[in-house]
Amino acid sequence: MKIKSLKLKNFRNYPFLEFSLEDGPTIFYGDNAQGKTNILEAAYISGTTKSHRGTKDRDVIKFGEEEAHIESVIEKNGLDYKIDIHLKKNSPKGIAINKFPIKKASELFGIVHYVFFSPEDLNIIKNGPSERRRFLDMELSQLDKIYLNHLSNYNRIINQRNHLLKEIYGKESKDKKDMLDVWDMQLVRHGTAIIERRKKFVEEINSIISSIHYNLTGGKESIYISYEPGNGSLPLEKALLKNRERDIRLKSTSVGPHRDDLCFMMEKIDIRKFGSQGQQRTSALSLKLAEIEIVKKEIGDTPILLLDDVLSELDSHRQQYLLDSIHGIQTLITCTGVEEFIKHQFKVNKIFYVKEGSISRVN
Repeated sequence: MKIKSLKLKNFRNYPFLEFSLEDGPTIFYGDNAQGKTNILEAAYISGTTKSHRGTKDRDVIKFGEEEAHIESVIEKNGLDYKIDIHLKKNSPKGIAINKFPIKKASELFGIVHYVFFSPEDLNIIKNGPSERRRFLDMELSQLDKIYLNHLSNYNRIINQRNHLLKEIYGKESKDKKDMLDVWDMQLVRHGTAIIERRKKFVEEINSIISSIHYNLTGGKESIYISYEPGNGSLPLEKALLKNRERDIRLKSTSVGPHRDDLCFMMEKIDIRKFGSQGQQRTSALSLKLAEIEIVKKEIGDTPILLLDDVLSELDSHRQQYLLDSIHGIQTLITCTGVEEFIKHQFKVNKIFYVKEGSISRVN
C-alpha cells in the first residue's frame, strides 16, 4: 500500500498544494511553523477522517474560508483509490471514494492504514489515561470495523445515559430508572465487546513489544503492558449496578471502557508514574514500533508511516533503531534539517523544502 499523491485546498495554511509521492521515504523540511505537520495531518485525515491532534473540522479550514478539500490517491493491491474529503465549518464532512459518496466513515477504513509518530506520542506514557485510550481506539478502529461499530454505539449510549442521570438526580421517577435499565443493557453489550477486543490487542502488543524494547535499550530494560478496565475486576453489568446511585449523584457514568487505562511496567516500576523522561519516551517509541508490526500482521501489508519531527526527540542509538525499522515502508517525514538522515546514511527518495505554506522539491 502507498499514497501516490496528495492535493490540498484551503487546508490550514495551504490555499492550494499538490504533489506526487513514490515508494520509500519522503522528507519535508524547513523552519518551525511553516506547515510541515499540516501535510501529515491532511494525509492522516484522508485515511481516518480524523485529525491526529483531535482537532475539529472547522479548525483545520484556512482562515476566512468556509470549506477545505483533501484529495489523496492510494494504491493497494494494484488498484488505485481516489479519496476525497470535504471539510465544512457548519455541516458534516463529505467523503467520496472513486467519486462515489459514502455515508459512514467506517466504509473508508480498510483502504489505507496510517501509523502516526509525533512528539506528542512520545509523551503518551506520562500523559493521562485519555491519551492511551485514544491510541487504542484510533488503531483498533482502523483495524476492526466491528470494534468501530461498538465504540460508536457505546459513545452514543454514554451520552444518552449521562443525560438521563441528570434528569433523574433529585427526583423519584420509576419510569426514568426503568429507562436507565434499558440503556445499561445496551451499554453492557457494546462495552463488554470493546473491553474484550482491547484486551486481545494488548496481548498482541505484549507478544511483540518486549523484544523491541530490549533492543532499543541495548538489552538493559524489559517492558510489559497490562490492561486496566474502568470497571476493575467486576463484570461491567455488576459494576454499573453497584455504582448506579453514585452515578446519579455525580450525574455521570463512572465505570466502563471510557475509564480504561494501560499500565506500562518495567520490572516492578510503573513507568507512567516513576519512569524517567527517557524511559517514558522509549516505552512510547516501542509501543509505536509494535503497532507497525501488528498492522503488518493484521492487514498483510505495510502501513504508511507519518513521522512528525520525531528524530529530534531521540538520541543517536534510538534514531538509528527507528530508521532501521522503517526500511521498505513508505514514510513521510518532517524535520527542520536533513543532517541527521545524512549522518545515519538514510536513503531518501524525495526531499521538499517547506516555507510559508508552499513546498519546493530539493532533489
